[in-house]
Amino acid sequence: MELCDLSAYEIAQHVRSQKATAVQVLESCLERIQKVDGRPGALDAGELTAEDRLRVHAFITLTEERARAQAEEVDRKVAAGEDPGLLAGVPVSIKDIFCVQGTPSTAASRILANFVSPYTATSVARMEEQGALVLGKVNLDEFTYGSSNESSAFQPCPRNPWNLNHVVGGSSGGSAASVAAGEVALSLGTDTAGSIRQPAAFCGVVGLKPTYGRVSRYGLIAFGSSLDCPGPMARDVTDAAMMLQTIAGPDPKDATSATVPVPDYIEALEEGVQGLRIGLSPDYFRIAIPDARTGKYHTEPVPAEFEQAVLRAAQVLAEMGAEIIEDVPMPNARYGIPAYFVISRVEAASNLHRFDGVKYGYRTQRTPADLRDLYRKTRAEGFGLQPKLRILMGMYVSAAQYSEQYYQRALRVRTLIRRDFDQAFDPDGAVYVDALLTPTTPTPAFPLEAVYGDSVMMQYADQLTVPANHAGIPGVSLPGGLTAEGLPIGIQLLGPDFREDTLLRIGRAYEVATQDDPWRQEEPQSAHL
Repeated sequence: MELCDLSAYEIAQHVRSQKATAVQVLESCLERIQKVDGRPGALDAGELTAEDRLRVHAFITLTEERARAQAEEVDRKVAAGEDPGLLAGVPVSIKDIFCVQGTPSTAASRILANFVSPYTATSVARMEEQGALVLGKVNLDEFTYGSSNESSAFQPCPRNPWNLNHVVGGSSGGSAASVAAGEVALSLGTDTAGSIRQPAAFCGVVGLKPTYGRVSRYGLIAFGSSLDCPGPMARDVTDAAMMLQTIAGPDPKDATSATVPVPDYIEALEEGVQGLRIGLSPDYFRIAIPDARTGKYHTEPVPAEFEQAVLRAAQVLAEMGAEIIEDVPMPNARYGIPAYFVISRVEAASNLHRFDGVKYGYRTQRTPADLRDLYRKTRAEGFGLQPKLRILMGMYVSAAQYSEQYYQRALRVRTLIRRDFDQAFDPDGAVYVDALLTPTTPTPAFPLEAVYGDSVMMQYADQLTVPANHAGIPGVSLPGGLTAEGLPIGIQLLGPDFREDTLLRIGRAYEVATQDDPWRQEEPQSAHL
């Protein structure tokens, strides 16, 4: 096994015990990137070649010099008997929505293609302080607007390591692909409607959305400020716990970061599930899609393979001592996407107004008539289709004459979704559970170009994940099997505020119980490049 194929926990152990050096780990990862990634995403990249179709394309920017200096410092500390940090020598990638000092921080948009950040996001800085090696910035949907990674201005877009003709999911698709392909052990993503958990499910890795406020948003280029959550993407639950341990906690630079104490996530992993109550909700086994002509919903069941994966996980957990509670009502989950359509676009339109070509980023080369014309020309040239759609929609639904009809109503729906979770997690409630167990997505990864362009149907890929963002609660997606076509299936755990430790504990128990299952022995297509 190559060093780059070890888990983050194993790498850190190897480096601390001097079985391997951080520089050797770095070299192994760079070799893997050279082998499987292909050319990095770039503006005006031209037509795809046959070679492009056989590569993963997770990265926009490689930061080899930065990573090498970090690896050498870790090795120096180990040799000197100093503490190299929890993530000693662990290679990580950073979704290019985070600012990292001295690196291009593009948000996968032309309008920020020339922006070099003067500061580093808190979550990235905390990983670097604990010995992580930042190998580079990975691709995403432009400004995180999408569920497939195809909307990036930097092409070629990432391709799914399990099947290179399928999408990686979004918007943290480059993060998921870089972990699944063995290019890095960990990646930092963001989750606004499921943008960590959905690509994690599509690419067969672990993706954790923390409680809102658990991880600082300082240095994150905002999409929906009341929804965005930075979080870890990893190969297994232990690695996710290690990364969360590193990045969680209050931050004076972020007024929305929570001051709730951070528990020892790693210590809690082996506590098992004995006595825990884990719920199943029928509302998460069907997808509700509105008919644009009638305004009424029609429902469709999730694929049988997905339902069976969840039920199989429930059976495994029950055999380990958990109590499975069926028929947990979550009646407002079906309204998560319509409410998200409105709330996220209002917040996106507000956040995008800062990109005007005046202080930083792209500026039109055409001579403007006045300042307003400078804004107009710069934004027309710099933004892609998805940001433009969100600006227009956000301004429309928040206008005075429509605010009550759309925005205020969406906020009330969000309150109802939160109430469903409060009732489910209430120890004195009619139905009390410690966690909900659901599918992560209603489908496996779809073929490239199959859904892109239909922004409504693309959004419904997040129907099972977005309620957690409305409610602010934590959620984690775990690998739960493979479809008959060999594509990953994700299962999801949702829990009460700040109980990431419970979700990780359940996930770890499931992981151990299924470690010898045949599907866990399968390798992604990228392993054979």
